[in-house]
Amino acid sequence: MANGTWKIARRGNAQLPLVIVLALAVVLVLVGKAQSGLFDTARVKITDAMAPLLEDVRVPLDGIERWAGSIGEIFSVYSENLRLKDENARLRQWRNTSVVLEGRVTHYEALLHAVPDQKLAAVLARVVGRANHPFLRTMILDAGTQDGAKAGQAVMDEKGMIGRLYLTGKHTSWVILLTDINSRVPVTVAPGSVQAILDGDNSAAPKLDMVLSTATVKPGDQVVSSGDGGLVPPGLPIGTVVQDGAGFRVALLADATQSESVEILNFARAPEAPPATPQLPAEAAGLKPLAPPPPAPIPASTPATAPKLKMPAIAPTTAAAGGSSPE
Repeated sequence: MANGTWKIARRGNAQLPLVIVLALAVVLVLVGKAQSGLFDTARVKITDAMAPLLEDVRVPLDGIERWAGSIGEIFSVYSENLRLKDENARLRQWRNTSVVLEGRVTHYEALLHAVPDQKLAAVLARVVGRANHPFLRTMILDAGTQDGAKAGQAVMDEKGMIGRLYLTGKHTSWVILLTDINSRVPVTVAPGSVQAILDGDNSAAPKLDMVLSTATVKPGDQVVSSGDGGLVPPGLPIGTVVQDGAGFRVALLADATQSESVEILNFARAPEAPPATPQLPAEAAGLKPLAPPPPAPIPASTPATAPKLKMPAIAPTTAAAGGSSPE
Protein backbone atom coordinates (compact mmCIF):
# COMPACT_ATOMS: atom_id res chain seq x y z
CA MET A 1 0.00 0.00 0.00
CA ALA A 2 2.77 2.34 0.81
CA ASN A 3 4.60 1.40 -2.33
CA GLY A 4 1.53 2.08 -4.47
CA THR A 5 0.96 5.44 -2.85
CA TRP A 6 4.54 6.45 -3.49
CA LYS A 7 4.25 5.53 -7.15
CA ILE A 8 1.05 7.57 -7.58
CA ALA A 9 2.60 10.56 -5.88
CA ARG A 10 5.69 10.25 -8.04
CA ARG A 11 3.54 10.06 -11.14
CA GLY A 12 1.65 13.18 -10.08
CA ASN A 13 4.84 15.14 -9.36
CA ALA A 14 6.28 14.23 -12.77
CA GLN A 15 3.18 15.34 -14.68
CA LEU A 16 2.83 18.73 -13.00
CA PRO A 17 5.86 20.46 -14.61
CA LEU A 18 4.81 19.25 -18.07
CA VAL A 19 1.38 20.78 -17.71
CA ILE A 20 2.89 24.05 -16.59
CA VAL A 21 5.26 24.10 -19.58
CA LEU A 22 2.42 23.44 -22.01
CA ALA A 23 0.33 26.18 -20.43
CA LEU A 24 3.18 28.66 -20.67
CA ALA A 25 3.78 27.72 -24.32
CA VAL A 26 0.11 28.34 -25.14
CA VAL A 27 0.22 31.67 -23.33
CA LEU A 28 3.37 32.74 -25.20
CA VAL A 29 1.85 31.79 -28.54
CA LEU A 30 -1.27 33.79 -27.80
CA VAL A 31 0.72 36.76 -26.56
CA GLY A 32 3.01 36.54 -29.61
CA LYS A 33 0.08 36.66 -32.00
CA ALA A 34 -1.59 39.48 -30.12
CA GLN A 35 1.58 41.52 -29.64
CA SER A 36 3.61 40.70 -32.75
CA GLY A 37 4.87 44.25 -33.00
CA LEU A 38 6.34 44.00 -29.53
CA PHE A 39 8.60 41.13 -30.57
CA ASP A 40 9.58 42.90 -33.79
CA THR A 41 10.58 45.99 -31.84
CA ALA A 42 12.60 43.90 -29.45
CA ARG A 43 14.31 42.10 -32.32
CA VAL A 44 15.22 45.40 -34.00
CA LYS A 45 16.65 46.82 -30.78
CA ILE A 46 18.72 43.71 -30.21
CA THR A 47 20.02 43.84 -33.78
CA ASP A 48 20.93 47.52 -33.43
CA ALA A 49 22.76 46.82 -30.21
CA MET A 50 24.66 43.93 -31.79
CA ALA A 51 25.48 45.76 -35.04
CA PRO A 52 28.89 47.15 -33.96
CA LEU A 53 29.94 43.74 -32.68
CA LEU A 54 28.76 42.06 -35.87
CA GLU A 55 30.66 44.63 -37.96
CA ASP A 56 33.87 44.03 -36.01
CA VAL A 57 33.50 40.30 -36.47
CA ARG A 58 32.62 40.56 -40.15
CA VAL A 59 35.75 42.52 -41.20
CA PRO A 60 38.31 39.81 -40.32
CA LEU A 61 36.00 37.11 -41.64
CA ASP A 62 35.74 38.91 -44.99
CA GLY A 63 39.51 39.21 -45.14
CA ILE A 64 39.92 35.51 -44.45
CA GLU A 65 37.30 34.67 -47.06
CA ARG A 66 38.99 36.83 -49.71
CA TRP A 67 42.37 35.32 -48.90
CA ALA A 68 40.96 31.79 -49.12
CA GLY A 69 39.23 32.59 -52.42
CA SER A 70 42.41 34.04 -53.92
CA ILE A 71 44.51 30.95 -53.21
CA GLY A 72 43.38 29.39 -56.45
CA GLU A 73 44.18 32.59 -58.37
CA ILE A 74 47.73 32.83 -57.03
CA PHE A 75 48.81 29.90 -59.19
CA SER A 76 47.46 31.56 -62.37
CA VAL A 77 48.93 35.01 -61.69
CA TYR A 78 52.42 33.98 -62.74
CA SER A 79 51.34 32.53 -66.08
CA GLU A 80 49.06 35.52 -66.71
CA ASN A 81 51.95 37.88 -65.99
CA LEU A 82 54.14 36.06 -68.51
CA ARG A 83 51.39 36.23 -71.13
CA LEU A 84 50.90 39.97 -70.60
CA LYS A 85 54.65 40.58 -70.88
CA ASP A 86 54.77 38.69 -74.16
CA GLU A 87 51.74 40.58 -75.47
CA ASN A 88 53.25 43.90 -74.42
CA ALA A 89 56.48 43.09 -76.27
CA ARG A 90 54.55 42.20 -79.45
CA LEU A 91 52.50 45.40 -79.18
CA ARG A 92 55.70 47.43 -78.91
CA GLN A 93 56.97 45.79 -82.09
CA TRP A 94 53.74 46.64 -83.91
CA ARG A 95 53.93 50.20 -82.59
CA ASN A 96 57.43 50.64 -83.98
CA THR A 97 56.30 49.18 -87.31
CA SER A 98 53.31 51.52 -87.46
CA VAL A 99 55.49 54.55 -86.74
CA VAL A 100 57.86 53.60 -89.56
CA LEU A 101 55.01 52.97 -91.99
CA GLU A 102 53.31 56.22 -91.02
CA GLY A 103 56.48 58.16 -91.77
CA ARG A 104 56.86 56.37 -95.10
CA VAL A 105 53.27 57.12 -96.11
CA THR A 106 53.71 60.78 -95.15
CA HIS A 107 56.86 60.94 -97.28
CA TYR A 108 55.11 59.35 -100.28
CA GLU A 109 52.14 61.70 -99.93
CA ALA A 110 54.49 64.67 -99.93
CA LEU A 111 56.23 63.40 -103.08
CA LEU A 112 52.92 62.75 -104.87
CA HIS A 113 51.31 65.98 -103.64
CA ALA A 114 48.42 63.91 -102.30
CA VAL A 115 45.38 65.66 -100.88
CA PRO A 116 45.37 65.09 -97.10
CA ASP A 117 42.39 63.41 -95.47
CA GLN A 118 39.76 65.65 -94.07
CA LYS A 119 39.96 66.08 -90.31
CA LEU A 120 36.98 64.65 -88.48
CA ALA A 121 35.00 66.43 -85.78
CA ALA A 122 33.34 64.19 -83.22
CA VAL A 123 30.50 64.73 -80.76
CA LEU A 124 30.44 62.52 -77.66
CA ALA A 125 26.95 61.30 -76.73
CA ARG A 126 25.42 58.88 -74.27
CA VAL A 127 22.91 56.16 -75.09
CA VAL A 128 19.65 57.01 -73.36
CA GLY A 129 17.37 54.41 -74.94
CA ARG A 130 17.15 51.35 -77.17
CA ALA A 131 14.38 49.96 -79.34
CA ASN A 132 14.57 46.33 -80.43
CA HIS A 133 11.39 45.59 -82.33
CA PRO A 134 10.95 42.80 -84.89
CA PHE A 135 11.56 45.23 -87.74
CA LEU A 136 13.55 47.96 -86.01
CA ARG A 137 17.00 48.06 -84.42
CA THR A 138 17.69 51.59 -83.14
CA MET A 139 19.09 53.50 -80.19
CA ILE A 140 18.51 57.01 -78.87
CA LEU A 141 21.33 59.46 -78.09
CA ASP A 142 21.29 62.60 -75.96
CA ALA A 143 22.81 64.80 -78.69
CA GLY A 144 20.90 66.64 -81.41
CA THR A 145 21.17 69.43 -83.93
CA GLN A 146 22.06 71.85 -81.15
CA ASP A 147 25.24 69.80 -80.63
CA GLY A 148 26.06 69.55 -84.36
CA ALA A 149 24.50 66.15 -85.07
CA LYS A 150 23.00 65.68 -88.54
CA ALA A 151 21.18 62.85 -90.26
CA GLY A 152 23.46 60.43 -92.10
CA GLN A 153 26.50 60.85 -89.86
CA ALA A 154 28.35 57.75 -88.64
CA VAL A 155 28.14 56.61 -85.02
CA MET A 156 31.00 54.68 -83.41
CA ASP A 157 32.01 53.33 -80.05
CA GLU A 158 35.50 52.40 -78.88
CA LYS A 159 35.49 49.21 -80.97
CA GLY A 160 33.99 50.19 -84.31
CA MET A 161 31.05 51.56 -86.24
CA ILE A 162 27.59 50.70 -84.93
CA GLY A 163 25.27 52.65 -87.24
CA ARG A 164 24.21 56.00 -88.70
CA LEU A 165 21.92 58.82 -87.63
CA TYR A 166 18.62 58.80 -89.48
CA LEU A 167 16.54 61.18 -87.35
CA THR A 168 17.75 64.18 -85.36
CA GLY A 169 15.94 66.49 -83.02
CA LYS A 170 17.16 69.51 -81.15
CA HIS A 171 18.45 67.53 -78.17
CA THR A 172 18.19 63.86 -79.20
CA SER A 173 19.06 61.66 -82.17
CA TRP A 174 17.98 58.25 -83.41
CA VAL A 175 20.56 55.78 -84.69
CA ILE A 176 19.74 53.05 -87.18
CA LEU A 177 22.06 50.16 -86.36
CA LEU A 178 24.05 48.19 -88.92
CA THR A 179 21.97 45.15 -88.02
CA ASP A 180 18.65 46.83 -88.88
CA ILE A 181 16.77 45.47 -91.88
CA ASN A 182 16.69 48.99 -93.39
CA SER A 183 20.45 49.55 -93.09
CA ARG A 184 22.60 49.64 -96.24
CA VAL A 185 26.22 50.75 -95.90
CA PRO A 186 28.87 50.71 -98.65
CA VAL A 187 31.98 48.94 -97.40
CA THR A 188 35.40 47.82 -98.56
CA VAL A 189 36.82 44.37 -97.89
CA ALA A 190 40.57 44.30 -97.33
CA PRO A 191 42.91 43.09 -98.61
CA GLY A 192 41.99 43.54 -102.23
CA SER A 193 39.77 46.64 -101.88
CA VAL A 194 36.67 44.65 -102.81
CA GLN A 195 33.60 46.89 -102.93
CA ALA A 196 30.46 45.52 -101.26
CA ILE A 197 27.27 46.48 -99.46
CA LEU A 198 26.68 45.63 -95.81
CA ASP A 199 23.04 44.55 -95.75
CA GLY A 200 21.32 44.38 -92.35
CA ASP A 201 18.65 41.73 -91.79
CA ASN A 202 17.93 42.02 -88.03
CA SER A 203 20.54 39.39 -87.20
CA ALA A 204 23.71 39.84 -85.18
CA ALA A 205 25.89 39.42 -88.34
CA PRO A 206 24.73 41.45 -91.40
CA LYS A 207 25.03 40.00 -94.89
CA LEU A 208 27.78 40.99 -97.30
CA ASP A 209 26.57 41.62 -100.85
CA MET A 210 29.31 41.91 -103.46
CA VAL A 211 29.12 44.70 -106.00
CA LEU A 212 30.96 42.53 -108.55
CA SER A 213 30.06 38.87 -108.88
CA THR A 214 33.67 38.08 -109.77
CA ALA A 215 35.00 39.53 -106.50
CA THR A 216 36.75 37.09 -104.20
CA VAL A 217 36.72 37.29 -100.41
CA LYS A 218 37.55 34.79 -97.71
CA PRO A 219 36.76 34.41 -94.03
CA GLY A 220 38.98 36.56 -91.87
CA ASP A 221 39.10 39.55 -94.24
CA GLN A 222 38.58 42.92 -92.61
CA VAL A 223 35.58 45.10 -93.48
CA VAL A 224 35.77 48.91 -93.29
CA SER A 225 33.57 51.72 -94.56
CA SER A 226 34.27 52.79 -98.14
CA GLY A 227 33.12 56.41 -97.82
CA ASP A 228 30.93 56.32 -100.94
CA GLY A 229 28.32 59.04 -100.78
CA GLY A 230 30.41 61.48 -98.75
CA LEU A 231 28.51 61.14 -95.45
CA VAL A 232 30.47 58.30 -93.84
CA PRO A 233 34.26 58.69 -93.72
CA PRO A 234 36.29 55.90 -95.31
CA GLY A 235 38.28 53.43 -93.26
CA LEU A 236 36.01 53.07 -90.23
CA PRO A 237 36.43 49.56 -88.74
CA ILE A 238 33.25 47.49 -88.97
CA GLY A 239 33.99 43.77 -88.65
CA THR A 240 35.40 40.53 -89.99
CA VAL A 241 34.12 38.32 -92.82
CA VAL A 242 32.68 34.96 -91.76
CA GLN A 243 31.38 32.11 -93.91
CA ASP A 244 27.61 31.58 -94.08
CA GLY A 245 26.88 28.64 -96.34
CA ALA A 246 27.40 29.82 -99.91
CA GLY A 247 27.53 33.48 -98.86
CA PHE A 248 29.34 35.67 -96.39
CA ARG A 249 28.40 37.67 -93.35
CA VAL A 250 30.24 40.18 -91.20
CA ALA A 251 30.90 39.64 -87.50
CA LEU A 252 30.68 43.18 -86.13
CA LEU A 253 33.41 44.49 -83.87
CA ALA A 254 31.05 46.69 -81.86
CA ASP A 255 28.18 45.34 -79.78
CA ALA A 256 25.42 47.94 -79.85
CA THR A 257 23.63 46.29 -76.94
CA GLN A 258 26.61 47.02 -74.66
CA SER A 259 27.50 50.52 -75.89
CA GLU A 260 27.00 53.30 -73.36
CA SER A 261 29.00 56.22 -74.81
CA VAL A 262 29.41 56.77 -78.56
CA GLU A 263 30.88 59.30 -80.96
CA ILE A 264 29.03 61.04 -83.78
CA LEU A 265 31.47 61.75 -86.61
CA ASN A 266 30.92 64.95 -88.58
CA PHE A 267 32.18 64.21 -92.07
CA ALA A 268 29.98 66.63 -94.04
CA ARG A 269 32.16 68.59 -96.42
CA ALA A 270 31.77 72.35 -96.31
CA PRO A 271 30.09 73.82 -99.42
CA GLU A 272 32.72 74.94 -101.87
CA ALA A 273 32.29 78.20 -103.77
CA PRO A 274 32.38 77.81 -107.56
CA PRO A 275 35.58 79.04 -109.18
CA ALA A 276 35.61 82.45 -110.85
CA THR A 277 34.89 82.49 -114.58
CA PRO A 278 38.24 82.55 -116.39
CA GLN A 279 38.89 85.39 -118.84
CA LEU A 280 39.49 83.35 -121.98
CA PRO A 281 40.11 85.02 -125.34
CA ALA A 282 37.10 85.20 -127.60
CA GLU A 283 38.90 83.21 -130.30
CA ALA A 284 38.91 80.17 -127.94
CA ALA A 285 35.13 79.89 -128.30
CA GLY A 286 35.15 80.49 -132.08
CA LEU A 287 33.77 84.04 -131.77
CA LYS A 288 35.01 87.26 -133.28
CA PRO A 289 37.08 89.35 -130.93
CA LEU A 290 35.30 92.22 -129.32
CA ALA A 291 36.12 95.74 -130.46
CA PRO A 292 38.50 97.49 -128.10
CA PRO A 293 36.88 100.17 -125.98
CA PRO A 294 37.38 103.79 -127.20
CA PRO A 295 40.15 105.72 -125.47
CA ALA A 296 39.16 108.02 -122.69
CA PRO A 297 39.06 111.74 -123.74
CA ILE A 298 41.95 113.90 -122.62
CA PRO A 299 40.81 117.12 -120.93
CA ALA A 300 41.99 120.37 -122.70
CA SER A 301 44.45 122.55 -120.77
CA THR A 302 43.28 126.05 -119.84
CA PRO A 303 45.49 129.20 -120.24
CA ALA A 304 45.79 129.54 -116.55
CA THR A 305 47.19 126.12 -116.32
CA ALA A 306 49.21 126.14 -119.57
CA PRO A 307 52.92 126.04 -118.89
CA LYS A 308 54.94 129.15 -119.79
CA LEU A 309 57.84 128.66 -122.24
CA LYS A 310 61.07 130.56 -121.71
CA MET A 311 62.94 131.86 -124.76
CA PRO A 312 66.68 131.22 -124.74
CA ALA A 313 68.89 134.35 -124.28
CA ILE A 314 70.95 135.59 -127.35
CA ALA A 315 74.52 136.81 -126.67
CA PRO A 316 75.46 140.23 -128.27
CA THR A 317 78.01 140.33 -131.18
CA THR A 318 81.29 142.36 -130.95
CA ALA A 319 81.44 143.45 -134.64
CA ALA A 320 79.15 146.17 -135.84
CA ALA A 321 76.98 145.58 -138.78
CA GLY A 322 78.67 146.73 -142.01
CA GLY A 323 82.07 147.41 -140.33
CA SER A 324 85.36 146.22 -141.73
CA SER A 325 87.42 143.79 -139.98
CA PRO A 326 90.78 144.96 -138.64
CA GLU A 327 93.76 144.31 -140.66
